[in-house]
Amino acid sequence: MVKVAMIGVGAISGIYLENLTNVFKEVELIGVCDLIPERAEKGVAYVKEQQEKGAKAVTPKIYATMHDAFADPEVDVILNLTRPYEHFEVTKAALNAGKHVFSEKPLAVDMEEADQLVALAKEKGLYMGGAPDTFMGAGIQTVRELVDNGAIGDVIGANCAMICHGHETWHPDPEFYYKRGGGPMMDMGPYYVTALVQLIGEAKGVIGMTKKTFQQRLITSAPHHGETIDVDVDTHLTGSILFANGAIAQICTTFDVHYGMGAQCRFELYGTKGTICVPDPNTFGGPVLLLRPEDQNAGPQRDPGLIAAMMKEPPNFYRGYKEVPLMFDYNTNSRALGLSDMCKAVETKRDFRANYQQQHHVLEILTAFSKSSETGTYIPLKTRYTRTAPMKNNPMKGILDA
Repeated sequence: MVKVAMIGVGAISGIYLENLTNVFKEVELIGVCDLIPERAEKGVAYVKEQQEKGAKAVTPKIYATMHDAFADPEVDVILNLTRPYEHFEVTKAALNAGKHVFSEKPLAVDMEEADQLVALAKEKGLYMGGAPDTFMGAGIQTVRELVDNGAIGDVIGANCAMICHGHETWHPDPEFYYKRGGGPMMDMGPYYVTALVQLIGEAKGVIGMTKKTFQQRLITSAPHHGETIDVDVDTHLTGSILFANGAIAQICTTFDVHYGMGAQCRFELYGTKGTICVPDPNTFGGPVLLLRPEDQNAGPQRDPGLIAAMMKEPPNFYRGYKEVPLMFDYNTNSRALGLSDMCKAVETKRDFRANYQQQHHVLEILTAFSKSSETGTYIPLKTRYTRTAPMKNNPMKGILDA
């Protein structure tokens, strides 16, 4: 059993606590630590509540500092759930203490920090990886199965959009989303770009344009209702990614746009033989929609634009698509799936899926949009990338393949 200590018990920790306590059976959470002791205490209280309901989990110890967790000889892996701009220092200290590390996204806030962490993990011979692990869920894995089996032919490109008006209306502590390491591309972009490289492969270069629409944001969520945030990062980023196989993906991430409730994700993958509507990569499930020309009803041979103009109802963008049943496990919020997979790798010495090679490549893509916008140039990428293994279904949920 691989033993894990959690550093940072903030908003995202809730789903990790739930899944580490109730779902994943090869990982044991033995300790927690937070700069605000009450958060750590609340995390332990949650585990005790689950124990009373029958969960076979140990009661985590509370570490006074993260360095106490790093010094604990029982701990094999550090789960880094701190804020993005804190990822580098926490991960670096853990690696220097000889611990494997799995962190929330991103790996770091810039490539200089990321390069240091990758070099350190290699030097120490330690496993390092991190979120997002949503690509390991049933939705993206089903899309990958379709792509790999030629359901849409050769991939031509993709079109992705994450459109919303920021997190200050609902998040209890939204300020960091507008500080160094924040913004929509660094916050939500990892889900989309990770899915893209999993589905298409290595990227070669990026060109982008970015802007900051609002200098300040008003918080309307508790407990900071009425406070304002000075915005330090760009909040509307758009551009294109060129892949090694010649495919081109467009992506837009924004915190500046009013959009329909529940409709913030757009993700389409285009091939020579069809199109797939990819499910929201911030989730683990579906739906997966497939369109092939032979599945469409024969229609009048005329300009499609004129046909749309004559329709009296709003356009149905999914007319003609067929829903593909999900082929893999983990279709609900399964955060800690990637951690569990890495812990399996620690035990068996195999590779794991949410590894630092992927995080490193994704981070270079994410940060290249702003670099391109600032310089007005195409940014070639230096990192290399090889897709990790697809998922396998196992008879028992919570047990990862060997």
